[in-house]
Amino acid sequence: MNIHEYQAKEIFSRYGIPGHERFTASHPDEALDEARRHVRDGKFFIVKAQVHAGARGKAGGVKVAKSPEEVRDRAAAMLGTQLVTHQTGPEGKPVDKVLVEVTEEIVKEYYASVVLDRSLAKPCLIVSEAGGMNIEEVAVED
Repeated sequence: MNIHEYQAKEIFSRYGIPGHERFTASHPDEALDEARRHVRDGKFFIVKAQVHAGARGKAGGVKVAKSPEEVRDRAAAMLGTQLVTHQTGPEGKPVDKVLVEVTEEIVKEYYASVVLDRSLAKPCLIVSEAGGMNIEEVAVED
């Protein structure tokens, strides 16, 4: 199954798994309008390019925004571009949509994923206290 992060979070919500308040946008003005509806004291936004590839943050596909106007600017910088990561190849993947999450100060990050272990033909849960950045390197080191 090849789904985007926003789609996975929608599935989590349906099954009662909590997550951040969020929205998606396909145009910078849509991102601005939605961000204005989601402004809360002490909160900020994380704008994430929606592509089927990891290492988005290292490639500029995950950005913090402190205001609705910054959300628009971050979305404008991502939408309509090709995001190139070590997983996409040099041609990259098109960014047609961004996920915007409303969040607070990040105190601690964790990483969790489910992958198919083809040798066992079973799902495998991967969890790390090291957060999501450089998860491949963390796995090798730990």
